[in-house]
Amino acid sequence: MSRVGNRLINIPNDVSLEKKESQLMVKGSNGSLMVNLCDEISVDIDDKVMNISRNSEDKVAKSMHGTTRQLISNAIEGVTNGFSKQLEIIGVGFNVKSQSNRLIFQLGFSHDIAFDLPEGIEAVANKTSLEIKGADKQLVGQVAAKIRSLKKPEPYKGKGIRYKDEYVRSKQGKTVGGGE
Repeated sequence: MSRVGNRLINIPNDVSLEKKESQLMVKGSNGSLMVNLCDEISVDIDDKVMNISRNSEDKVAKSMHGTTRQLISNAIEGVTNGFSKQLEIIGVGFNVKSQSNRLIFQLGFSHDIAFDLPEGIEAVANKTSLEIKGADKQLVGQVAAKIRSLKKPEPYKGKGIRYKDEYVRSKQGKTVGGGE
């Protein structure tokens, strides 16, 4: 039995759900998201409470039971409150500027890096800090990881782009030996 899959999902008043064949459309104040449903999983909506159950006991149904429930729960959370990831930029002369739907990074390279934000994602840039916001949890995390990969934090001085709560373990640099 799936512990996650058996939990009921409470549907807020400002969220509307529409089920079409193998898809569930979730609409709320922050937009709308589409969740694909597996054929082995059935979704029952009863008066602001949703129950996810599986139609068979095969391997695919068991593996998708909890996953589908969590995807629907994340979609409901996303269209009501949204998700965000916070990044910080550390290094002398490193910064970020926001221009409409594009971010311009100065990361110590000979050129500036332009990063176009996908649809449904917005960014708040304050020189050395950056907040990525959106309704789709997976897309917010993917964009934040892609931005972090532009200049990963290096272990000697800690320069680069990192998550707000990320700890970068520092290494000791080379020492000059006075060998004889």
